[in-house]
Amino acid sequence: MKRLEGKVALITGSGQGIGRAAALLFAREGAVVVVTDINSAAGERTASEIAGEGGEGWFQEADVSLREDVQRLMAAVRKRSGGLNVLYNNASVYWPGKDGRITEIAEEHWDRVIAINLRSIYLCCRYGIPVMSDSGGGSIINTASSAGVTGIPGCDAYTATKGATIALTRSLAVEYRPAGIRVNCIAPAGIQTPMLSQSNLEDSTFDERRFLRLRTPSRRYGTPEEVARTALFLASEESSYINGAVIVADGGITINGDLSKMQGD
Repeated sequence: MKRLEGKVALITGSGQGIGRAAALLFAREGAVVVVTDINSAAGERTASEIAGEGGEGWFQEADVSLREDVQRLMAAVRKRSGGLNVLYNNASVYWPGKDGRITEIAEEHWDRVIAINLRSIYLCCRYGIPVMSDSGGGSIINTASSAGVTGIPGCDAYTATKGATIALTRSLAVEYRPAGIRVNCIAPAGIQTPMLSQSNLEDSTFDERRFLRLRTPSRRYGTPEEVARTALFLASEESSYINGAVIVADGGITINGDLSKMQGD
């Protein structure tokens, strides 16, 4: 039997990168996948790929930092798929050209990063947990980062959201376990995604991508598919006794030195 047979899984930010890889994998494992992304072309493409492989899924455009969009999304999930068993809060942004030290970050950038990386989790849990509870429980997976584990000086907005994601995950894990809901998070880093390709400015003298590759003991980037397999484990009953956990999927970057050197010597 497939690991997510009969389950409904909602994955935010699933138009590309890790979210897309997870959507395809979850569908292969039997889930009905609700693809959602702010980029309608990318989201529709993922849904089409699922259908092309013989899987079941559908796309709903949403800006998950907006309450009205999330409310419509969850109402559509309840109406079209009848419930929710897996919520993967994957949508996330990192804008290195605008992030920086707290005294340097523009307020509008701070607010936007908080909205996409953290408020989206609040909203999707706020309106998704009742649907999941009515479905008999399930699994919530939040996307953190190794930045939330160690902190990365010079990336204060991004780091703040990822640390908060870890703390929120742990609180929710305790609060909603009686409802049959497990909550865990994945903390990736050094994954070959479109976000990683944005990690360097053209005028930067510090090659962050090269640094990450050399800092990883395996001397390579991770793939979206590797993170997706971690998410599949957390979504399935194979992880039924795991709750409130932070799974660091960074190839060993976090334990292999001072990440403050991400900003150069």
